[in-house]
Formats: sequence, C-alpha cells, structure tokens
Amino acid sequence: MPVAEILEISLRTLRVCGVALLIALALGVPTGIVLGTRRFPGRGLLVTSVNAGMGAPPVVVGLLVALLLWRSGPFGGLGWMYSANAMIAAQVLIALPLVVGITLAAVGAVGDEWHLQIRTLGVPRRWRVWLLVREIRMGLLAAVIAALGGILSEVGAVQMVGGNLAGETRVLSTAILMSTSMGDFDRALGLAAVLIGLTLVLSGLLTAVQQGGRP
Repeated sequence: MPVAEILEISLRTLRVCGVALLIALALGVPTGIVLGTRRFPGRGLLVTSVNAGMGAPPVVVGLLVALLLWRSGPFGGLGWMYSANAMIAAQVLIALPLVVGITLAAVGAVGDEWHLQIRTLGVPRRWRVWLLVREIRMGLLAAVIAALGGILSEVGAVQMVGGNLAGETRVLSTAILMSTSMGDFDRALGLAAVLIGLTLVLSGLLTAVQQGGRP
C-alpha cells in the first residue's frame, strides 16, 4: 500500500476518533459529575444503564446507529449513513458510557471530608465544580485513555455504519479487516503495526500526563 494512502487512512482515523472523543468528554464528564454529586429519582436506573453501556458489544451499538440513520429510520433524513458522521456517532455511543462511568467512580472516590471542607471554607458554588474537576483529574485522564482505546481499534460498529468506503470512511481498523478478508496478510500486518503504534503513542502520552500529575 502506498505511503500516501496509509497516511490518509491514519489521519482519517485520528480525525474521526478525535472528534468522537471530544464529544464524549463534553457530554460524559458533566453527566458523571452530576450523577456522582446529586441524588434524585431515577438516578439508580441511570447508573445501572451506564454500567451496562460500558460492557455493551460495539457491534450492537453499530446496529442501533444504523437503524436510526437508515433511510427509513427516524434520522434517515440527515443522510449520514455510510459517512464519517455516522462513524463518529457510533464511536460517541461507545465511548460515552466509559467516560460517564469512570468519571462517576472518580467523583465517588472523593471523600465526604473534601465536600465538607469546601462547604466549610465557603467556596462559591460556581467554583466547586472546577475544584472537583481538579481533584479528580487523574480519573478524568483514565477516562480519556479508556475511551480512546475503546474507539481507536473498534471495527464492527464503524464498518457497519461507515461502509469502509475508499477515500471517505476507510479507517485503519476497517482497512485491516478488508485486507485480511482478501488474504493480503502483509498489508494487514503493516496496517496493524501502524494502528498499534498510534495506540501506544497516544496512550503513552496520556499516561505520561497522568503519572506526571501525581502529587
């Protein structure tokens, strides 16, 4: 495979995963904080749903997104099926429970003494969330690492809703699957090496940030 094509597929992989990760973080971190700091009717059901979502098979998520985006589906008018947007939507649904669940666990690990101290010091409510985010920053980085690992190498869902179209929706994981099905194992191994390399580099950078931030 030409180097230019590998670069194109790799950049598309990073772009799709990056957008999905940012959306999952924007939605998941506030949700995890709310679930971890407040008690309200239905909270138990929401937490159970999050825990179940953390172990949901990605191919089932892909099927759900496909049903929603198909021409006869409720969002078929968007025309997203077999597009990068559909892949991003599937990856957001895969990553979101991981982000919410790990954020919720990180908030739960903060002792009641911390919350009591914040209230005793008279910290304004608008600053409490910011201080809480700083307190759980290691857990948030763990959420980023877990979510990134969950979507970077995902193949079933993105293949189902993206279609693995050359120059449009082909990413590293779907390209590996295609090459393997064609019996082109040298190409598959080369793409796999690139994917593993990206995973190691990104996870290594995030881990370095996480460990470097320890007191």
